[in-house]
This record gives sequence, structure tokens and C-alpha cells, in this order.
Amino acid sequence: MIDWQLLAISFGTIFISELGDKSQIATLSLSSSSTAPRFVFLGSALALLVASLVGVLLGGSVYYVLPTRFLKIIAAFIFAMLAFRTLAGHATEDK
Repeated sequence: MIDWQLLAISFGTIFISELGDKSQIATLSLSSSSTAPRFVFLGSALALLVASLVGVLLGGSVYYVLPTRFLKIIAAFIFAMLAFRTLAGHATEDK
């Protein structure tokens, strides 16, 4: 049976987080200089699919080794560090 709620949450989270990120900008750049943008689409879609597969497989195997709460703490720390670096980078650019 399909878990529609989990599917929707996964899609929404990844879709929103991918908007305007480096991979989307790279895809935009590649497609603007390409005579066959459909191949850029296929290549970028395949790359995102494979990267997601690696994440799911690693997440599934790490689940058996580390507690879920610990994984959430690690993820929160990584996101906080990325946010801090982003904000610190903007602060130095403003000077």
C-alpha cells in the first residue's frame, strides 16, 4: 500500500529545498548553452534520482546502527552549520 502522506512530504521537502540550489543553477546554465536541453533534463533528473537512491540506501542501513534521535541531532547540526556559514558569508559580502 502506498503511504501518500509520506510521498507528499518527501516530494514537497525535496522540491522546495532544491529550488534555487547549485544543482538547479548548474542545470539552468547547461540547458541555456545546449542545443538539446532534453538531454540536460534527463541527465540532471537521473543524477538527482541516483543521489536520492544513495541517501535512501545509506539512511536505511544507518538506521540499524544509530538511533533515529541521534541522526536527527546530526542533521540539525549540519543544517545549522550550513545556515551559519551562509549568513556569515553574506555578512562579509555586505562590508
